[in-house]
Amino acid sequence: MPELPEVETVRKGLVSLVKGKTIAKIDVYWPRIIEFPEVEIFQQQLVGETIETVERRGKYLIFQFTHYEMVSHLRMEGKYEYFNEPTPLDKHSHVRFIFTDGTELVYHDVRKFGRMALLKKGTANEYKGLMQLGPEPTDADFDLADFKEQLKKSSTMIKPLLLNQKVVAGLGNIYVDEVLWLAKIHPEQPANTLSAQTVRRLREAIVEVITKAKEAGGTTIRTYLNALGEAGHFQQELHVYGQTGTPCSRCGTPIIKIKVAQRGTHLCPHCQKLKKV
Repeated sequence: MPELPEVETVRKGLVSLVKGKTIAKIDVYWPRIIEFPEVEIFQQQLVGETIETVERRGKYLIFQFTHYEMVSHLRMEGKYEYFNEPTPLDKHSHVRFIFTDGTELVYHDVRKFGRMALLKKGTANEYKGLMQLGPEPTDADFDLADFKEQLKKSSTMIKPLLLNQKVVAGLGNIYVDEVLWLAKIHPEQPANTLSAQTVRRLREAIVEVITKAKEAGGTTIRTYLNALGEAGHFQQELHVYGQTGTPCSRCGTPIIKIKVAQRGTHLCPHCQKLKKV
């Protein structure tokens, strides 16, 4: 599943490929992808609109058009493909944006879970999914005091809590495993049992891991590629995710995999001990 670093890389790719392009026509082959308005209205309203830029909030892309904003969520396997000329589509191509210069942007989604919603200019933040997001995991936006307060109020295990986009935006399974390893926290540790020092270390780990992953273009697991058809390379820096049985790079203990809140979870049993309350 594309997580924040992968979506950021897609955003950069889209800006370099389609910024300034004007839509001539839109073909929709799987109507459920369009959350609102109705498909016919969606198609009509975007004709003649120019893409001014593409922004990101958490795992959401926000296309800025002349008079509208389009929120796009890639979900599990959604991706955008760019073509310089009309190209035969496969069965997993669901929305095609045809530009006035003859180039095309195609939304491709094997599982058909992705969604698009068209809103009036300046109202994307009123979209339900965006309204519920926590802060971006950056030094500027991610306030330590607020984070401490949220963790103090919750007895939920720290891993599922971090996967909740209301706490901090954009973290998924891969990066939560990496963050908890870096911060030396067991994924089943109740959030409200973490010391102030540990919470500070956790916040720093979140910012560090996400920053490095964005710089690396994200993590390519199986077949995920960005909008430019390129694979990210952060997988070369993974310490625990997908490393079951390999020695921990910090202490040498073999990495193990367990289930936490129904999610496959990787950790070092020596570095990340579950502390009794």
